[in-house]
Amino acid sequence: MKTIRKLFYGEVVLAVTMVTLGFLALFFFFDFVEELQTVGRNSVLGYRIPQALIYVALLAPNHLYELLPITVLIGTIFVMARFAQSSEFTILRTSGLGPWRALRTLLALGLGFVLFTFAVGDYVAPMADKTAQLLKARFQGKVTVGKTGAWLKEKQAYGHYAVNVGALAPDASMRDVRIFEFDNRGYLVSMTLAKSAHFGDHDDWMMEQVDRTEFTSAEADGGHAQRLTSDSFRWPTQISAEMVAAAVLRPERMGTIDLFQFMRHLTANGQSAQKYEIQFWKKVFYPMSCLVMVVLALPFAYLHFRSGGIASYVFGGVMAGISFVLLNNVLGDLGTLQGWQPWFTAALPGLIYSMLSLTAFAWLVIRR
Repeated sequence: MKTIRKLFYGEVVLAVTMVTLGFLALFFFFDFVEELQTVGRNSVLGYRIPQALIYVALLAPNHLYELLPITVLIGTIFVMARFAQSSEFTILRTSGLGPWRALRTLLALGLGFVLFTFAVGDYVAPMADKTAQLLKARFQGKVTVGKTGAWLKEKQAYGHYAVNVGALAPDASMRDVRIFEFDNRGYLVSMTLAKSAHFGDHDDWMMEQVDRTEFTSAEADGGHAQRLTSDSFRWPTQISAEMVAAAVLRPERMGTIDLFQFMRHLTANGQSAQKYEIQFWKKVFYPMSCLVMVVLALPFAYLHFRSGGIASYVFGGVMAGISFVLLNNVLGDLGTLQGWQPWFTAALPGLIYSMLSLTAFAWLVIRR
């Protein structure tokens, strides 16, 4: 059995690696061609071809995370079909390799792919994507979210705040910050405008070039506004750098823990967190897709191929992988529109393909 595992693991890992490298090279080429349109345009320090190559290379871990279930399926189908065509799998079956033992062997390999996918998606890809965005901002100015910036809310003991961050600077500081303070009755208490702000070491923001306007209640002394300007201002807050980055950058590029913390922050402050909840549960369930893919590929070892028949089945594997990605994206948007439970929306594509793979395994492998 040790020899069989070594044979399976070596062949499948090699095939998956080659397929993954091929897809990454293709995406690298497409991303680089797209970046060539912005090379030399609107750049502060000169965004040239070397910087574009580094930026595109930093996008590779995120592509790797998105592609792994597809490449695992294609690579495993190729190996299983090749074993069937060369009659190697038939020899293994006559030597005592039953369907359930073959399934357990592939599931153990799939678990390794699950752990690798989780590590890439939760640690490598978010760090690389953040570095890529800051690198591009360094040469092109800043990272923005449209014309209105990113909005956040926070409740504190004596009121609540609406915070707007216009952009993120290359040094991870914030630009064009606006803070609107309301009391517990909903009246505007103060409005603070700052050219820039950075995160302090003690749950606070240190703002610079501040223009602050304070409003007094009309019930107290007729109501009036007092305007103050200062070079710096300290604002205590629990809004962290990860939360601001989550509001500015794409939520699917965040780590699981950062998504969970930001989701709790939105819920605690009465904001809709469904989009981030769906992305959180996708982060939880997406690596498990690799297990589904290896089970879906196992029945190909029990088929009978003529010479040259592998290509059509590998093409079928490509189509199945693409359909899984499309279904995953479509159901995510559909679940947001229909108000489905986030965990169910994220798990549904995996459940559908799990049923398909187990049905194929039961019908083709066990029954036939």
